[in-house]
Amino acid sequence: MTTLESAWILLGQQLRKPAGVGGRLLARAMGLINGRLIALPSRPCTSRRMIRFLSLASAPAGRSKPWLARQLKDRSFGIDHSAVMSLQASRLNLRAIQDGRVRLVQGSLDALPWQDGAVDKCLAVHVAYFMGAKEIREARRVLRSGGKLAVLVTDKGAMAHWKFAHPSTHRQFAASDLTKLLLDGGFSREEMCVQRVSLGMGIPGLLALAIKSTA
Repeated sequence: MTTLESAWILLGQQLRKPAGVGGRLLARAMGLINGRLIALPSRPCTSRRMIRFLSLASAPAGRSKPWLARQLKDRSFGIDHSAVMSLQASRLNLRAIQDGRVRLVQGSLDALPWQDGAVDKCLAVHVAYFMGAKEIREARRVLRSGGKLAVLVTDKGAMAHWKFAHPSTHRQFAASDLTKLLLDGGFSREEMCVQRVSLGMGIPGLLALAIKSTA
């Protein structure tokens, strides 16, 4: 393996779990990028589909975490396995945390620290690359009957050309792969749909929307 290849893998590892000084810089960049994906621009876009599905109001430009906290009537929960990302989210949501409207924890997505049926809505933006069926099962477990899950990823057709998205650090998804992930995680085909979307700048994406059956 060349030095350049090793550097790309190192970047992929940092994207998977930011750590140290490099991780802090990367966390800031990811916060801006993901915030702009969730924020609603002036034209119809992927963000509008997620926001409409989750029954939230339109987002202003900028980072999304504080805005999401303001939209939810009840408490909002967030989890990340990276200490760097958890600290960033805590700083961005400081007021909401102090008011008791937001609770952020550092932990694993395959062992969520919430009771069955405790959550109304779940949003996962560019994290499914690091998830498997166990993590989806956990998301389904904490959703109430009728609860909603939205999962956004970049399409494999684009990621296959990104050298940092190495198989050792990132899962890549075609529409069938994302469908299978949710099926393996306990959702039925009747409970979900997977849509092809645009992430902007010609980058294709996939949006999975699922509603936990009330039956």
